Formats: sequence, C-alpha cells, structure tokens
Amino acid sequence: MEKCRLRLIGLTYNQIESGVYAMILQQEGGTRRIPVIIGFPEAQSIECKLQEVVTPRPLTHDLMVNTLSAFGVSLVEVDIHRLENGVFAAELHLSDGERTRVVDSRSSDAIALAIRVGAPIYTTADVLEEAGFEPGENPSVNTRGERARSSSKPRPTASFNSDLDLKSIDQLYEEMQRASENENYEEAARIKAEIELRKNKGESDAPGERDIPF
Repeated sequence: MEKCRLRLIGLTYNQIESGVYAMILQQEGGTRRIPVIIGFPEAQSIECKLQEVVTPRPLTHDLMVNTLSAFGVSLVEVDIHRLENGVFAAELHLSDGERTRVVDSRSSDAIALAIRVGAPIYTTADVLEEAGFEPGENPSVNTRGERARSSSKPRPTASFNSDLDLKSIDQLYEEMQRASENENYEEAARIKAEIELRKNKGESDAPGERDIPF
C-alpha cells in the first residue's frame, strides 16, 4: 500500500467546542491536510517542543524518548491510520538495530515522539483522500476525530485558552516569568506562543521589547 509522508504544520483550537484541539498534518510535496483531534496535555507537550522550551527535567514524551535511547531503541517511523469508528490511531516502528517491533499508539503521543527525534510520519493515500482537505476549504472536526463540515472554521492559534485574549502583553510577560520560575514549562510555553502570535500580528510591546526567558 502506498505511503504518503506527512509533516506537522501547526495546532488549531476550535472556539465552538471547548477543549477541542487538532494537529494539522500536511502531505509532503502536496497541499492536502489532515486534522487530528488531540487532548489538552498532548497539545501542550507538542507546543513545548515546537517552541523549543528547554526544561531542567524531562516532560513525559521527553522521558519516553530518553528511556528508549537508554535501551538502544530508536523510533524509525510513525504510521497514522484510521479506525473503523473514525478515530485516528498510530503505530510506532521501533528498532534496536537488529529487530523491529510495531507498537500501537495514540496518534498524539506518536507525533509528540516523532517531532522530538525527527522520525518520519506517514499515512496512506486512502486516508489522505478520505479525511484530508485542501487549504481554502472550511474543515471542522468533532471530538471523535471525524471530519465534518460547518460554517465555522477552527482558528489557527498558538495559544491554548481564550483566557489569554483579555490580557495585555505586559501581563503576559509577567505571567510567563512566574510560570518559568515555578517550573510550569507547559504554561510558560503556552504564554510564550501567545506573545509571539501577537508580535507577528504587529502588536506593540510597551514599554519595549524584552527577551523571552527560555
């Protein structure tokens, strides 16, 4: 069966359904995309890696990578497939250099591991055709990971909660500093992403630019 390589291009937050997040995967060498529903902790973990937050102690997925490495096992690739009920799942292809084993995984955990070690992510042409969409289309996803259609489009965002929307950029810097000092790195990454999102939109940073403490 033909395999299609995917790359993670970002996360989205659905303002219609509270707590719904999705990874957006795009076909390498193509334009077709797949939205995969994930939970809040996995979204935080992936965002920490995307923001390159370095923590003094490993997060859960970092711990998994370190454990595999300690036993001489590497993640060769991740295969995303779709179950009969429409939920996405994944397979981890692990190797110790001599033997390869395939392990069942949630798609969110699989991709959180893959982006940490640079392992390729694949799916099939059938899944890409069935569950994918083209840029400019108006996809929506429900909490079971099935594709649906609605008049509202999930908003691409770098933040995970609307609670940050009402805060000034000065307040965000202060909260990010407190989170970092308390070693709450997932929260610090969430706030950092919101700051960078606003700066990319041209929002001014009174009283002046400041470094992000990571």
